[in-house]
Amino acid sequence: MLITPEPAARSSYRLSKSRYLSGLQCHKRLYLEIHAPALATKPDAATQAILDMGTDLGELARRRFPGGRLVTAGYRQSQEALAQTAELLQDSTVSAIFEGAFQFDQVLIRVDVLERVGVNESGQPTWRLVEVKSSTKLKPIHVEDLTIQSYVLEGAGLVLDDICLMHVNTQYVFDGVELDLGQLFSLRSLNETIRPRLPDVPSRLTSMHAALSEMSAPPIAPDEHCHSPYECPFWAHCTQEKPPRWIYHLPGSSKTVIQLRELGVETIDEIPDHVTLTQVQRRVRDNREWIGEGLRSALEKIVYPVHHLDFETFMPAVPKFGDTRPYQVIPTQWSNHIEHPEGMLDHAEYLCRDGRDPREELAVTLLDSLGGEGSICVYSSYERSVLERLAEDFPSLRKDLKRVIARLWDLHIVIRDHYYHPAFEGSYSIKAVLPAVVPSLSYADLAIRDGGVAACEYARMIFTVSDWIEKAQIEEALLRYCERDTLAMVELRKELKKRAG
Repeated sequence: MLITPEPAARSSYRLSKSRYLSGLQCHKRLYLEIHAPALATKPDAATQAILDMGTDLGELARRRFPGGRLVTAGYRQSQEALAQTAELLQDSTVSAIFEGAFQFDQVLIRVDVLERVGVNESGQPTWRLVEVKSSTKLKPIHVEDLTIQSYVLEGAGLVLDDICLMHVNTQYVFDGVELDLGQLFSLRSLNETIRPRLPDVPSRLTSMHAALSEMSAPPIAPDEHCHSPYECPFWAHCTQEKPPRWIYHLPGSSKTVIQLRELGVETIDEIPDHVTLTQVQRRVRDNREWIGEGLRSALEKIVYPVHHLDFETFMPAVPKFGDTRPYQVIPTQWSNHIEHPEGMLDHAEYLCRDGRDPREELAVTLLDSLGGEGSICVYSSYERSVLERLAEDFPSLRKDLKRVIARLWDLHIVIRDHYYHPAFEGSYSIKAVLPAVVPSLSYADLAIRDGGVAACEYARMIFTVSDWIEKAQIEEALLRYCERDTLAMVELRKELKKRAG
């Protein structure tokens, strides 16, 4: 067992694992989480869906440990959870404990999996700590996560035989019949990595408690640390008094921002001429509309009838269809606005509405809609990558899909190389470009407004929601969102033609 020194004097605040990790990122974040949680920005739908996915994977991972028992007390029922855990620890027939609660040095943790391994020479049971993550590889934050858990467990008197991370294995190919959990999850021992870090924990906790005891939040200025390893929910609060042209709004590498801060530059308008900037950064600094000489000729290279194509996809962590891998991109939907030479506009669309593999039917219906003539306008290289993957997955459609790929025409590249508007604020995302160029058209009236939410809502519609009315509402929202993406390209081309003169 780890010999832990007597804990230093602590404040009256009990920390959780997540709060400890927040404290490592920023003491101000920790302070606000405890003293002013209402100032945080709530996670958006896409972020919440990622959190929920991690919860679902954790539940699935428990099946790797038959005979395990779950501590059923909720996260707010700490005393009941501690009592349930203590009872399971004493029961030698319990091979693993899920969501066990442990407390030491004013830190309370819940452990994904604590597996009973055996008995040491002193007759004490030995355990393996397993943290389950939805990620596909080891990250530095995972090491910190397991370090605080190990500190608490050994401080509470448990003997850890091993300290492990369980994450998703993207090389696993689902056979379409039964999930192989041994292949879906990779188990990695981090014992040798974690143990040298344990002696650092007490001083870290002392520092955090000292900050929490102050009358006000630490005066820590917002900068790069606010986004790593996670986006801080207090970013909006901490930056609310910054000027609109604050230097951290400059797009591109953070190295440039750091260099400018060292020069004493606080706003984009103060950037000296001698500082090397990228083309986009220069346009942001100049803060005026710019129309390149080649805009008209670039727009005129398009061939009618012009198709405007957008896909929506989802990436299930646990593969749903045969011959697919975890997090493989699965196209579920397309929209196509077709502009004819005389100006007439047609619209076609596809959405898979049930739980079968949508890919082949999606590809066949798309080929029928696109026909054999005309440019296919897209916005980014994403559609190309989806089409290339479909061509690999369905050899019988490969030649036709390759012909489609050859007709792609990327409006994003045209705008990036030949046009800029100050309202872009350095972003060439269609969500930034559309309201700047075509103010009458936006995504504000839609129930779904970005691809991340669309992916989450699709998965929810297919695999979770049972009420047919709610399913119909999600279906309609998905169709309207994808349709807006392709209509946006139509209207952007029209407006850019006018501005090109």
